[in-house]
Amino acid sequence: MKKVLMALTNVDHYLEHPERKTGVWLEEAASFYDVLTKNGFEVVFASTNGGPIPIDPASADVSENIQKIVDSEKFSQGMKGSIPFEKIDPKEYAAIYFCGGHGAMWDFPKNEKLIDLAETIYSNGGYIASVCHGEAGLVNLKDADGKPLVQGKKVNGFTNEEEKLNGTDQMVPLSPENELIKDGADFVKGDPYTEFAVEDQRLITGQNPMSVHKVAEMLSAALK
Repeated sequence: MKKVLMALTNVDHYLEHPERKTGVWLEEAASFYDVLTKNGFEVVFASTNGGPIPIDPASADVSENIQKIVDSEKFSQGMKGSIPFEKIDPKEYAAIYFCGGHGAMWDFPKNEKLIDLAETIYSNGGYIASVCHGEAGLVNLKDADGKPLVQGKKVNGFTNEEEKLNGTDQMVPLSPENELIKDGADFVKGDPYTEFAVEDQRLITGQNPMSVHKVAEMLSAALK
């Protein structure tokens, strides 16, 4: 059974605005897990520090189907006991998925262990996927030649426009869209808050929470 690493944030609040809570966007973890496991893949939960994963309170009100996944024993165990990135062997994984939630913007971009995991999985012929703010994990990735991994590739994620509509554009530590464009990516996008995903050279990226199911299906098909 092929293994897929789900990278999750441990950050539970906006670091410059502690009153504003964040974490993982619940559906982006649950829907991805559901699709991948139903397609026969093992999904391993991992994070910077390991242990419990914070859930963005704004994402806690989910559909009945998503709630069933959230309440399932294996998903619940994964969210309560994620494995630290430093204990993950990248050679065991066919893909890594950067799960979104605003928290990822603080602990993904400069996380050397996470960067090493993603670069190794990709260099071994594996896939990198992301949804929404999981795009922060694509920032600072390099290819075997030391060039930005996204250079010349179509990618997307939560857009500057969506961040502004969300009222958080002045609260986040960086603009992943700007950073990826700066690294030479072809940042493509759909309309705000609509499903949109793109695949290019073993990178599969989705724009927002509405796109997670599509990204999961695209990754499942690619890994088969």
